[in-house]
Amino acid sequence: MNRRTFLLGSSSALAALSLRVPGTVAQTSDAAVKIVIAGAGAAGLSLASRLRRSMGKARITIVDAKREHHFQPGFTLIMAGLWQPGDVTESNAEYMPRDVEWVEEAVAEFDPESNSITTSGGQRLDYDYLFVTTGLKLDYAAIEGMETSLIGKEGIASVYAGPEAAAASSAAMDRFLESGGTGLFGRSATEIKCAGAPLKMTFITEDKARRQGRRGNVELVYNAHNDSLFAIPPVNDKVEELFAARDVQVNYGHVLKALEPGRRQAVYETVEGEVVLDYDFIHVVPPMRAPDPVRNSPLPWQEGPLAADGWIEADRETLRHPRYPNVFALGDVAGVPRGKTAASVKWQVPVVADNFVAETRGEEPVAAYNGYTSCPMVTAYGTAMLIEFDYEGNLIQSFPFIEPLEERWVSWLIEEKGLKGAYLAMLRGRA
Repeated sequence: MNRRTFLLGSSSALAALSLRVPGTVAQTSDAAVKIVIAGAGAAGLSLASRLRRSMGKARITIVDAKREHHFQPGFTLIMAGLWQPGDVTESNAEYMPRDVEWVEEAVAEFDPESNSITTSGGQRLDYDYLFVTTGLKLDYAAIEGMETSLIGKEGIASVYAGPEAAAASSAAMDRFLESGGTGLFGRSATEIKCAGAPLKMTFITEDKARRQGRRGNVELVYNAHNDSLFAIPPVNDKVEELFAARDVQVNYGHVLKALEPGRRQAVYETVEGEVVLDYDFIHVVPPMRAPDPVRNSPLPWQEGPLAADGWIEADRETLRHPRYPNVFALGDVAGVPRGKTAASVKWQVPVVADNFVAETRGEEPVAAYNGYTSCPMVTAYGTAMLIEFDYEGNLIQSFPFIEPLEERWVSWLIEEKGLKGAYLAMLRGRA
């Protein structure tokens, strides 16, 4: 497919990207219920907008101290040197729905037994229904010797820590490419948001070095946390193929444990014991867990693989808590096998909203979340693979002209030009 053909149909294609969701919240409910939404991120704002339009008599309260809202998928484009921090920064107030009360404090305690939460300012808020959309905690402190103030210094980068950290990471990458040496990449062993981002950073660094004629001056090493590079087998096979073709060395079973910034050394846990690797540049992906108030509450899984990091127990299709049926979890904090991307939120919110409206009308909820997750896997400047999959690891193809495992300019265009508009529409409950 050539560029002219795509551009002729780009408007309809990007519209489909933003509107292809499993529910529309077309019905309304007169239920006068008290709703608390804990978190004003992508899931919280999108859900509040949908519920406000469909439930005119409900009392809806959002609790979150954050005033800035960040388009997090854009962080990788900042590190690539294409965007600036201001390109991903919005005001939460701009996307707060009318007639929704905003308590500008953090949630300090969840008490589902008494159907209440307590804020950092000491306010107790009672609810009939609670929707937990807090996002997650970036646990940099779990890596010995690592703290966010180091990002951009001593060869350390980390795109996850925010827009300014992404910009500092971009500068650190440029210095590394100028001086040469060894660059280390990888991810934590916990569940993480946008699992493709560590791979994107590797591809971007490799391609930029090649474009600058400096590829021969740098050695790039990806330290996989287990025995694969990506959880979906065909995607894993493709990334392995691309890494081999681009001379990216892979070490399996390496989990970052500690940094010694002054000596530029990284300590990894392996099945054979600790391994120390020297680096000139390292992209750090911190362990990610549920926020402390969630972890310290009765809401997380009590056993199983999602229990250790405090992810909220939730039915994987309805996102409803099985022990507290008036509690739902959406977005990064939800303890489901997949779903820590903005694209997942785009599918989760309509499912939860439609089911909730139906239930308050006395009808049977029928919508189900299938685990949809999307990752535009950038493989070079100007090319990407549009990877979409469900709980079962089945590849999903939204557009018939985009093969999931083919590097395409079209997929790059969606990443760079299309996603932000769809995302902002989602915040208003329109996508």
